[in-house]
Amino acid sequence: MSDTYYEFGTAAERWDRARMFFEAKEYLTAARILRGLVAEHPEQTAQRLLLARAYYHSAQLSRAETELRAVLDRDPVEHYARLMLGRTLERQGRAAEATPHLRMAAAMSGEQLG
Repeated sequence: MSDTYYEFGTAAERWDRARMFFEAKEYLTAARILRGLVAEHPEQTAQRLLLARAYYHSAQLSRAETELRAVLDRDPVEHYARLMLGRTLERQGRAAEATPHLRMAAAMSGEQLG
């Protein structure tokens, strides 16, 4: 498939296309579209979070971590990014680094950690 497919259309059309691929569990394709959107609009939290999720689900954990940290640099109280970062770190075998993020996410949502 040509790279122009991933760049075709307005930002809104590409966002819709990326979500469609994500929902179809075509995470690599979704990430390919989302990378362009994030590059164009780095301040957009939703696009960056979906890119991080696509990376997470396609086992690109280092890339997921990078995107999640970028979200948290802009918005340290973004609950879902905090939770995902904790899970991403856990999945990489970095439980000690994950624990503070998971505790903070739990505190933000009012959950109790066991």
